[in-house]
Amino acid sequence: MTASAIHLPWPLRGLVDAAAADLLGGEGAPAVDFSKPLGEPALAAPDSVSWRVFKNPVSLFVGGVGAVILELAEPRVRSGVWDHTRFRDDPRPRLQRTGLAAMVTVYGPRGAAEAMIAGVGRMHGRVAGVTPAGQAYRADDPELLDWVQATAAFGFLEAYKAFVAEVSDADQDRFYAEAAPAARLYGAVGAPTSRARMAALMAAMRDRLEPSPIVFDFLDILRRAPVLPAPLRPLQGLMARAAVEITPAWARTLLGLGAGWGLKGWERRLLRLAGAAADRVVLDSSPAVQACRRLGLPGDYLYGIDRAGTGTHPETVEINPRRRGVSACPLPSIPKCSSLPRL
Repeated sequence: MTASAIHLPWPLRGLVDAAAADLLGGEGAPAVDFSKPLGEPALAAPDSVSWRVFKNPVSLFVGGVGAVILELAEPRVRSGVWDHTRFRDDPRPRLQRTGLAAMVTVYGPRGAAEAMIAGVGRMHGRVAGVTPAGQAYRADDPELLDWVQATAAFGFLEAYKAFVAEVSDADQDRFYAEAAPAARLYGAVGAPTSRARMAALMAAMRDRLEPSPIVFDFLDILRRAPVLPAPLRPLQGLMARAAVEITPAWARTLLGLGAGWGLKGWERRLLRLAGAAADRVVLDSSPAVQACRRLGLPGDYLYGIDRAGTGTHPETVEINPRRRGVSACPLPSIPKCSSLPRL
C-alpha cells in the first residue's frame, strides 16, 4: 500500500511548522541551514532507510527516550550523563540540542555535520569521572561510544517499526550499516552494522547493565517537563511509556520496569495513528524537507513511501477545500544547532 503526502492548509500549517521548529531550536546556538549549500550531500543518501526513519517526530521522540533508558542502564554512561549535564534541572534545551544533533547528522550538509561531530568529540574529550561504585570512565571511551551509538540506532528503528510502519529485514540491516560513517566520526568505530551485530552487542552488554533509580528519575522528568507544545503535552507520559515498551523484555525486567510501564491497547493504537499521520505530513520547517530541496528533490520526496519501504511519488493530498495539488511554500526560518552531544 502506498501512502500519500499531506500538505496542511494555512493557518494550520504555519502553527504546526512553528511548533515543530521550536522543538529543534535552541536560542543562542549557531545556525545550520539544511537547505544550503545547494547540492551538498549529507552523510546519508536521500534514498537511505535513515532518511525515511528520521523524518518522523513520533518515532524520534519514542526512540530517543528508549535509547536513553538503555544508556542509563550502563553505569559509566549513566554517571557521564547525570553528572555532567543539566538535564535534571532544565531538560528541554538538552532535548532540543539532542534532537537537532541527530537531524544534522542525518540530513545536514556534510561539512556542517562533520564540523558539529568534531565539536562533540572535543567535548567528550573533556568529560571524565568515577562512578559511585568507583569505576573510572571517559566519555570518549570507544566502548561507551559504541553503546550509545547502538542504543540510539536500536531505539529509533524499533520505535519506527512499532508506531509508524513495517521495515523489512533487509532494510533494517541497511539502517544499521548506513549509520557506520557517522558513527566512526563520533568515535564509535565498533558500532553494530547489522541486526545480528546489534543482537551480539546486546548479549555482550547484558551482564554489564544494572538497575538504577536514575532511570525512574529520567522518566519522571520526561512526564513533567514542558517539552512538547501545550496541546500535545499530555502525550509525553504516553510516549515515555511507549519508549519503555520498545526496549527488550529482559532489559525491562532488569531495570524494574514492570507491566505498569507499558501501554494500554487504545494508547498503542493512538500512537500508531499519530505515527502514521506524522509520516505523511510535509512541513517546511522539517530538516528532511529542506535537505531534499537542497539536493534538488521535491520537498515531499520522502513522504510518498509504500509500506514495503520503496520510495514512490504518489498523489499528494492537500487538506484544503479550495485547492488541489501541491502548493508552493516559502521556507521558514531555519532551526538552530548546538554542538553539544546526544544524551
